[in-house]
Amino acid sequence: MDNQNSQGFSPQDTPVDLTNCDREPIHIPGRIQSFGALISVSADWMVNHVSLNISAFIKADPQDMIGAPLNKYVEEDALKLIRSRLPLLAGVDAVERLFGVTLSEGVEPFDIAVHMSGRSIIIEIERHVQGKRADYTSYVRPMIERIGKAETSEELCEDAARQLRHLIGFDRVMVYQFAHDDSGEVIAESRRAGMDSFKGLHYPASDIPKQARKLYTRNLLRIIADVSDDGIEIIPTLSPEGEPLDLSLSTTRAVSPIHLEYLKNMGIEASLSISIMRRGKLWGLFACHHEEPKTVSYDVRSAAELFAQLFAFVLEQKHNDEARLEAAGAQLLHDRLMSQLAEHSSIIENFRLIVDAIQHVIDYDGAIGWVEGEFQSLGYTPTQEEFMGLVKFLNTTAASRIYNTNNVASVYPPAEEFADRAAGMLVLPVSRTPRDYVVLFRREMVNSVTWAGNPQKAVTYGPNGARLTPRKSFEAWKEVVRNTSAPWTEAEVRAANSLRLTLLEVILRMADAAVNERKKAQERQELLIAELNHRVRNILNLIKGLVNQSHAEARSVAEFTQVIGGRIHALARAHDQITDKKWTPTSVRELIETEAEAYLGLKATRVRIEGDNALVSPQAFTTLSLVIHELMTNSAKYGALCDTSGSLRIGLSLEPDGSLVIDWREIGGPPITSQPTRTGFGTTIIERSIPYELGGKASLRYEMSGVEARFVIPEEYVTLPSGAESTKPKAPVPEEVSQEKSGLSGCVLVLEDNIIIAMDAEQMLTQMGAADVALAADVSEALAHIDKSDITFALLDVNLGDETSEPVAEKLREKNIPFVFATGYGDAISMLDRFPDAPVVKKPYSSAAIERAVGKVM
Repeated sequence: MDNQNSQGFSPQDTPVDLTNCDREPIHIPGRIQSFGALISVSADWMVNHVSLNISAFIKADPQDMIGAPLNKYVEEDALKLIRSRLPLLAGVDAVERLFGVTLSEGVEPFDIAVHMSGRSIIIEIERHVQGKRADYTSYVRPMIERIGKAETSEELCEDAARQLRHLIGFDRVMVYQFAHDDSGEVIAESRRAGMDSFKGLHYPASDIPKQARKLYTRNLLRIIADVSDDGIEIIPTLSPEGEPLDLSLSTTRAVSPIHLEYLKNMGIEASLSISIMRRGKLWGLFACHHEEPKTVSYDVRSAAELFAQLFAFVLEQKHNDEARLEAAGAQLLHDRLMSQLAEHSSIIENFRLIVDAIQHVIDYDGAIGWVEGEFQSLGYTPTQEEFMGLVKFLNTTAASRIYNTNNVASVYPPAEEFADRAAGMLVLPVSRTPRDYVVLFRREMVNSVTWAGNPQKAVTYGPNGARLTPRKSFEAWKEVVRNTSAPWTEAEVRAANSLRLTLLEVILRMADAAVNERKKAQERQELLIAELNHRVRNILNLIKGLVNQSHAEARSVAEFTQVIGGRIHALARAHDQITDKKWTPTSVRELIETEAEAYLGLKATRVRIEGDNALVSPQAFTTLSLVIHELMTNSAKYGALCDTSGSLRIGLSLEPDGSLVIDWREIGGPPITSQPTRTGFGTTIIERSIPYELGGKASLRYEMSGVEARFVIPEEYVTLPSGAESTKPKAPVPEEVSQEKSGLSGCVLVLEDNIIIAMDAEQMLTQMGAADVALAADVSEALAHIDKSDITFALLDVNLGDETSEPVAEKLREKNIPFVFATGYGDAISMLDRFPDAPVVKKPYSSAAIERAVGKVM
């Protein structure tokens, strides 16, 4: 904020609103953060500005440097290297980087950033981190490959936050997305064990003022190494033209006092933010917090910035993929509605079907259909009387375009009366004349936004003048939003456009159907008559054949009447069962039970049916009914059911290929002493009907204990009842699929100096049940985790470059915390001998290897 007192105004004279923060000149603070130094030179390489701490970096007095040539303080080789970068600056917002540059003899190497600021060349200097030099940009490719496997945008952002936190070592990394009104929401988060979660919290637009958002689009990475740092002054304060030095692109630019107070209120000592740009606009930020001061080396920051840029491309691709899925869903809905509504007369008659289908792609609380003067409503909506007034307003909107608002009352004031039921609406016009609509409504959103503290900041007067004080409470606060619903998203509006075209097509198809309905009805009648004639002829031919064949085997008129009557009644019973099921597949069990009850009477209790309750098609059912009838008849006359002691067992089972097997076994009847010498028509029906008419199998055996038969009905005639489970053999489950988790829980420590291997181990341990995984790259970091967190298990890399994990193992043994060693070296055995109870897994290790080792110590 500008200090209003310095301009001659009293705080009380200053109007205080959200624009105060927006007017703060954060790009010209006149100071830098103390982790770096700054030199500004003119086009002829004369020093025009310098930070007062320059002498801590190179052998020079800041006052003496002003107006002197830079080559007086910087070696010629270093100066040539810096100059060579200027032609590479691509655009006004470009920054070139150099690593490990020696500026003068006897001085440590530095990392350098070079950019243009107006007519000045800005050179920023940071100490080069030695001893742990690594090509951190090489980590970016596998990091991007990992996040690219995410199924959804939400998973992508969560994975990205986790990957970035491992790279920069901060306590918390959040993905912060801006809304259309510049407020923001934390949509993903990765945090150190024990920290409170900010995920799902909303922040008002005033938390990131307009000029800060503008700088985020120019300078993609912003680091605050220590919120308690007072900063270093730049001299002179103004140029000869009276202008301060513009530090918009400077990495070391000092921080607004208001923002520092904001971070202190949150308990944060260091922060890092990286812009996420989408289609040239600021989509969001990676917002990173650390509870202790932290300076991230320039090479790590460069890798993090590259990761954020590539993440934006992956995010765009994921959004495009999701848009294609939404389009495919809309097309699927179109096809479903077209198939379901093509034969119906109007949208109103099928209104519930339509709006139920719409809910698969668009969430709503209520819906109204207004078509050809007819009114239908569902859920939370205005009354018909209230809607009629709203229709007059809708008639003023474009006839062929979707109309939507999340605040109906703002465009149609009478809507305040029903805002509790219908605060927002999405309107689908489905005709031009008359004006017909399908309207979706959403209820008032009164308690659905969780703010990080009250977004209405309190005004106070302090050392920085009249300003909005950063809130001191970050507890969740519910903002009450009146007359407003949840907004309709771009994806929902796109889906509504597709649905509108679908409904228009439905109307056209229904109109065509009405014209041709009479002709089609006549054609259907003729078709039904022809089908009826066909079925009657088939039944008559079947009965004629039964009469002829039964006559040949009957010895008297009475016997003929009994035989032919039984067979025709069996057909009639089967026909009744098929008709009751509307010519759909019918139960074999019910067929057998019906036949037994009709023919055997009280003896039917001696028939036991076991196995699957399969269904067979009408064609197979008619054939099977005659076979079962003949078997029942023979059993009642000559077999197990002809006396008082025998019984009948019928087994039904499904084969792996889906065919149905029927096993018929008679028990306890008169013993069969010889095979029949003559094959009658009944036996012919039993042995030949199923193979001949269905292509199945049939076998009939006359055993001493009774008749046994086996029939196989092919798969194409067989189905299972709805909800039933097949008893056919299932493929064995592989051992590894059925393994249980190893029993891990709580916070697990991984000590590993390679970030890629560490993240693989984290994923494995999480899948084994770990609630949280703390990663450490060296001994000191691992010991700090043990002191701060309740570690339940540890996986320790033996060799860590210039140190081993022995001190960590000793600490874990003292605390009685189980651990496992991991090593790719054979020369570490001497150290391992001191911990005989700790299992060792060889690198590269697998999830199964770790799980076995965990099982030994847990």
